[in-house]
Amino acid sequence: MSEHVIHATDADFDHAVLASDEPVLVDFWAPWCGPCKMIAPALDELAETYAGRAKVVKVDIDQNRSTAMKYHVRSIPMLLLFKGGQVQATQIGAVGKSQLAQLID
Repeated sequence: MSEHVIHATDADFDHAVLASDEPVLVDFWAPWCGPCKMIAPALDELAETYAGRAKVVKVDIDQNRSTAMKYHVRSIPMLLLFKGGQVQATQIGAVGKSQLAQLID
């Protein structure tokens, strides 16, 4: 797991994501989710590649239900790209690293 990936909770989501000056790719996931585990290495690599230009934040939906409900997470993995505190793009399901990079770009 990359040290560049931030793990956010219900308590610090607003500070970690909505108040960020740089784009934030949020991965809503759960430890029991196979596809979530499949994309984790790509997210780690992207967090390193984009360090200083964008953030990668993971939110465990089992531990942070109010944030998951707020963003209508019904299927995981679900990735939301935030810019200026607003959702700019959504990706549901496991996709490759290049597609994830396109979301950020």
